[in-house]
Amino acid sequence: MKQTVRLFLVALVAGAITLGGYKYFESSNTDIAFLSPEKDTSFIPTSTTYTNAYSAAAEGIDFTDAAERTVHAVVHVKNTTISRQPSNIMEYFYGGGQPKAMVGAGSGVIISPDGYIITNNHVIANASQLEVTLNNNRIYEAELIGTDPKTDIALIKIDSEEELPFVTFGDSNEVKIGEWVLAVGNPFNLTSTVTAGIISAKARDLNQFDGNPQSFIQTDAAVNRGNSGGALVNTKGELVGINTAITSETGSYVGYSFAVPSNNARKVIEDIMEFGNVQRGILGIQGSNLNSKTAELLGTTETEGVFVGEIERGSGADKSGLKKGDIIKQVDGYKVGKFSDLTGYLGSKRPNDVVDVTILREGRKKVVPVTLIKLETYQIKDVGLEVKNADPSDLKRRGVSYGVEVTQALSQDLGRYNLKGIIITKINDEPVKDIDDAKRIMSRRDFNDPIKMTFVDQRGEINSFIFR
Repeated sequence: MKQTVRLFLVALVAGAITLGGYKYFESSNTDIAFLSPEKDTSFIPTSTTYTNAYSAAAEGIDFTDAAERTVHAVVHVKNTTISRQPSNIMEYFYGGGQPKAMVGAGSGVIISPDGYIITNNHVIANASQLEVTLNNNRIYEAELIGTDPKTDIALIKIDSEEELPFVTFGDSNEVKIGEWVLAVGNPFNLTSTVTAGIISAKARDLNQFDGNPQSFIQTDAAVNRGNSGGALVNTKGELVGINTAITSETGSYVGYSFAVPSNNARKVIEDIMEFGNVQRGILGIQGSNLNSKTAELLGTTETEGVFVGEIERGSGADKSGLKKGDIIKQVDGYKVGKFSDLTGYLGSKRPNDVVDVTILREGRKKVVPVTLIKLETYQIKDVGLEVKNADPSDLKRRGVSYGVEVTQALSQDLGRYNLKGIIITKINDEPVKDIDDAKRIMSRRDFNDPIKMTFVDQRGEINSFIFR
């Protein structure tokens, strides 16, 4: 009984103290929030961190100058396309329908005072009309100068009576992981939007399985729809990338965005202006990435670099003495840890440029100067094959005097038939001596006509196939 009384008195005193404390804080008008964990609450221990903006401020980094240099040179690009929507079953099967205008939007970067603007190819694709709005709300009609779908870069131009603000190119090879950058563009039609982040990674390949290797700069600066074609700049306000893509399950920014390196974009537009198309320089090798598993299979201890699997006859790699089994570790002094490092660097080079390739051969390092050759391929998209001019020795070995060689299938369906290396000698019964013949024949055919191809396979057997 005495024990029960004692417990009752303790509870009574504790309740009085709690009530008194509550009344005290209530009368003093102080807002106090008491947070107690629930049973199912999970706690993740972390170190003290800051968001991008706060950590930048703590480091004494000022983005205002870079933003001021950039925001007036980033434009809003409106793309109007005309499509025909069938309104009945006859128009569905035989074509026709009422024309309908569709409007898309993106961003662009003025790169010269006379109005040249760089943007993404997918921003201006199939445009019947292009309209550019500057940061001061002036609107201009734009002219398409040229495009390169492989790098997703396009060049357009506006005419203005006065000089326009523009962004200067920086050296994207010199950007470092962890370096601060700004993304400037027009997401969701919100003009002149600036976001901050850091370089998260370099030489990201988002197209590992479609035969078109890329080498993107990855950043955590917020990029959304409409940012495409906008500027990625360093703290000096120099252009280091063209914002191009995001990886997201929702279609909106979730922490990853990707930009075409400025060196590659600059080279593409300079080629367009000088040659009308892009001049691609290649080593002339086929290679693969290294890791622990592939290293063991190949009999090496190296887990970084590009393993040379094949050498193209007559290429710069062949003439310079590169060999199958070499491991490429550097190019012009820049580290090559994976294949996208190599393709990304070469994407800023032209045919006949000479690059110093550092290789590892039988445990010894060696620097080999290699003259790049011109990549000449043509994609027969209606069939789903990419072809190149065939090497004369390959033609002789197959017993034919002309033809083009299949370099890759452009679809998974054709990829399973192992068509790489076959020689196409005729298209629609017309001789194909080089890729120019293939372009000419395909450009003249009626869209609805079947395509007949005559080819010689790896065993030298002649076959024909009709694509419908």
